[in-house]
Amino acid sequence: MADTVALPGGFVAAVRPLDPGAPWIPAWRALGAAALIRNPFYEAGYALAARDAFGAGVRLLLVADRPPEAPGARLAAAWPFRPSRRRWGLPLPLLMGWTHGYSPFGAPLLDGAAPEAALAGLLAAPGALGLPPRLLLPNAPADGPLPDLLTACGGRRAAYWPHDRGLLDLTGLGPEARATYLGHLSGQRRRKLRRARARLEAAGPVTFEILAAPESLGSALDAHIALEAAGWKGQAGTSLVQRPAEIAFLRTALADLGAADAVRIARLRRGEDLLASLILPVTGREAWVLKIANDETRPETAPGVQLVHRLTEALAAGDAPIDRIDSCAPPGFALGTTFWTERRPIAHLLVEAGRDPLFPVARTLERARERVARARLTIRSGRSAPAAPASPPGRGP
Repeated sequence: MADTVALPGGFVAAVRPLDPGAPWIPAWRALGAAALIRNPFYEAGYALAARDAFGAGVRLLLVADRPPEAPGARLAAAWPFRPSRRRWGLPLPLLMGWTHGYSPFGAPLLDGAAPEAALAGLLAAPGALGLPPRLLLPNAPADGPLPDLLTACGGRRAAYWPHDRGLLDLTGLGPEARATYLGHLSGQRRRKLRRARARLEAAGPVTFEILAAPESLGSALDAHIALEAAGWKGQAGTSLVQRPAEIAFLRTALADLGAADAVRIARLRRGEDLLASLILPVTGREAWVLKIANDETRPETAPGVQLVHRLTEALAAGDAPIDRIDSCAPPGFALGTTFWTERRPIAHLLVEAGRDPLFPVARTLERARERVARARLTIRSGRSAPAAPASPPGRGP
């Protein structure tokens, strides 16, 4: 297998490791900031921070105007993936987009100035490099520019585990529409929120804040970790305190994002006591829910729910330069959909890259795999399976 080849149209395709010292990292950063569909989880700083904790076997597929190491190289596309050789129990390999518990969005980075050419290069790259001609994009957008571009490129694709996740979208709303954004809440819901807020504030005034200053992020992360450890995750042994590699990843990621003014931490606190915390990577005027923690000692005060409510009120009032928030939530997670009326369609997309005579077989096998996974989830839960798991079942190679 070659690691660098020429493509038609003047592009070069390359496969590279996740190397923080590579000379093309600045070009990767530039592509992320100018991508047609922003994806903070595939942008350079975040992806490199996740390398040690989650990046075993991950490679980066690049499309550029020259070999990536050449001076002045400009990237047109970037997609981190992991080869999977026997996903269906047969020697029919594919390339799986990189996914893990902190990467809930799978859109590849495509040059926003020429996205169709960038996607065409990305789809031509596997065949030219001797890689499998089929790609699986987990948690990818199921409508909008990416599916439209895939249609324009003419390749076959199939969608699995489709679902809609909660999205706050204030884009283009005038003052009146913003002021009434939460008007869909029922009278009963409003009364419950008022009661919970009164209970929470009975012990003292509660402060809502959105942190952005880089020097505040480290201590805010420490407080978030301690709050999570005090709850059921700590009792179950699944909190961040029990996963030091993930803590190291978050520290590195927040330091990189903070230096670029690309992360916020929304919080509720009473004095020095943290009540709820929400970590939000930011791309332009869009934020993404990465982690939420809340005080569980008095569930009737619902501090996590109140934090999302207060955050929604603040953004609708224009108190922070954010117009959209993707909840990044799995199906059935009501926190985002309670307050946010918009939805983002998501699916795992199986995509043909170049001519693949075995694509119909792969499509049928992935559908069968989905049915089996749904049946197992139904048996375990005792009810109908959710529309999709948080990440593709059995995502290992």
